[in-house]
Amino acid sequence: MEKEKGNQINIELPENIAEGEYSNLAIITHSNQEFIIDFVRMVPGTPKAKVKSRIILTPQHAKRFMRALADNVRKYEQINGEIQDLEAPNIPIQFGEPTTKA
Repeated sequence: MEKEKGNQINIELPENIAEGEYSNLAIITHSNQEFIIDFVRMVPGTPKAKVKSRIILTPQHAKRFMRALADNVRKYEQINGEIQDLEAPNIPIQFGEPTTKA
């Protein structure tokens, strides 16, 4: 294994992952050990939605992720203007407590 220079990390992005997954709903749950984010794709007029991806984070990483996302939203809004926060429809979804929808 080749030693990395400084704090440099070589990250590989496989083609199938690079394509990404579209999500228009995120469901966040947590325990004392982890945060779980389920990215869901909802199709209008369809009562069933599918979890497209699940990410499990430590509490420390969840906080770093939150800060990084907030920083990126701030930078985006500086260039493109404020993102309009349209009210999402009230969707009764229950995966367990506590839950936050985003």
